Amino acid sequence: MFNIKQIDSHTLDQWQAEKRRLRLIDVRSHDEMEHGVITGAQALPLHILPLKAEEIVRQLDPEESVVFYCRSGARSAQACMYMTSQLGIRNVYNLEQGIMGWVAAGKGLFAGEAILAA
Repeated sequence: MFNIKQIDSHTLDQWQAEKRRLRLIDVRSHDEMEHGVITGAQALPLHILPLKAEEIVRQLDPEESVVFYCRSGARSAQACMYMTSQLGIRNVYNLEQGIMGWVAAGKGLFAGEAILAA
């Protein structure tokens, strides 16, 4: 079993403020994304991840972290597991409590859909 690295909303906000090299990927459905996304996120619904994962890996800088999020953290944990177990990517994080935790922490959303990943 692979250990999924977790990141909380405060730390993600801090990483964004520091301009840390990261790729933020929203694995929710497009319908869910219409309610808002975290600024800077790329859209990659979970069911499409296996089709696009290798392309994303090829584009990654070795120093770049990948942070996945969904509504509550469950689907994004699956995305982390896939990237780690199937592709060997280790710099992958799951946003704890997903976008619900982000909003509960008082963080803002971008009104609109995320940019399509890869």
